[in-house]
Amino acid sequence: MTLQAIKYSNGDLAIIDQLQLPHVERYVKIHNSEEGWHAIKDMRVRGAPAIAIVAALALASELHHLTTHNQLSPNAEDVQVFVTEKLRYLVSSRPTAVNLSDAARKLETVVAESARAPSATGKAVAGAFIQAAEEMLVKDVEDNKRIGENGAGWILTNALGKHAKATVLTHCNTGSLATSGYGTALGVIRSLASTGSLQHAYCTETRPYNQGSRLTAFELVHDSLPATLITDSMAAALLASRRAGVNAIVVGADRVAANGDTANKIGTYGLAVLAKYHGVKFLVAAPLTTIDVKTKSGDQIVIEERLASEVTSIRGPREGNDGEGVELVTVCTAAKGINVWNPAFDVTPAALIDGIITEKGVVEKDSDGVFHLEELF
Repeated sequence: MTLQAIKYSNGDLAIIDQLQLPHVERYVKIHNSEEGWHAIKDMRVRGAPAIAIVAALALASELHHLTTHNQLSPNAEDVQVFVTEKLRYLVSSRPTAVNLSDAARKLETVVAESARAPSATGKAVAGAFIQAAEEMLVKDVEDNKRIGENGAGWILTNALGKHAKATVLTHCNTGSLATSGYGTALGVIRSLASTGSLQHAYCTETRPYNQGSRLTAFELVHDSLPATLITDSMAAALLASRRAGVNAIVVGADRVAANGDTANKIGTYGLAVLAKYHGVKFLVAAPLTTIDVKTKSGDQIVIEERLASEVTSIRGPREGNDGEGVELVTVCTAAKGINVWNPAFDVTPAALIDGIITEKGVVEKDSDGVFHLEELF
């Protein structure tokens, strides 16, 4: 079974703590928007779709609790203001991921419409929000499965050449741990495997936060898929290897601009350049919520920079004194005093992207090399 990283039922939200993976598989409960904010900011949950869903469900859990314990204002407008402020607070946790701000805008519209209804009450507004947030969870899984099917079909038709099965390289984590379930780019790999069309999957280590070695590798092993881990610096050699025979690189996205420029985990741009040189198809898998038509190009995307400690140190397990428990420790790996640049993302130009996989299909450039993403909406 595919890993379930987000568990939610009737106001009870729990997420798998990704900071402890792959060494410890532990779920932590999220009771309110503040705990949701910290879970996102501290990267206990990460991945653009998952961030949006957890933020929405964290506030849904808070509203569920307030309603159950009669702590919610009976006034519809008061609850609307409360929800709007909480959503804006949650958006501040990870500004680059457009899914989060997109979800917040949609949910603000839901509560505004509910508050304007005749005889609206605070409880009704809260109920409308909770229902909309729960529907987002279900829809995300459905969309991911369609993305997987669309991407797998495109690769089998356009990328295999003489190969009978597909060999795919992916970067960072885009599976159940980055979404509500199944995944985007990793969903494409899962879809290929489900039809017996996957020869092999390769995943990068994805320094400095190691989402590939800690998370993607964890999911690939969990699903018993044929897979191999490489460090980021091995990608060029892998693509040059006839023995490996990589047919396509499939990555996710934190934001896709109107022209197709894509912000994704640092290292994605380099993979796209390598793919172009080696004649390997380069694909971005992203739900429509990740496409930001208001952002005209990648030049307008704000790139988040993270702590220097992520580059200068590494976290891993140390056996407990009793030989049974696992203690996670942080070890410094760099010379003290060295300056660090740690952008969390880079922007891949649309010119290097062969197709953008969405739940509506795979968008390709026209004869002039231009994506027309607006047609998806």
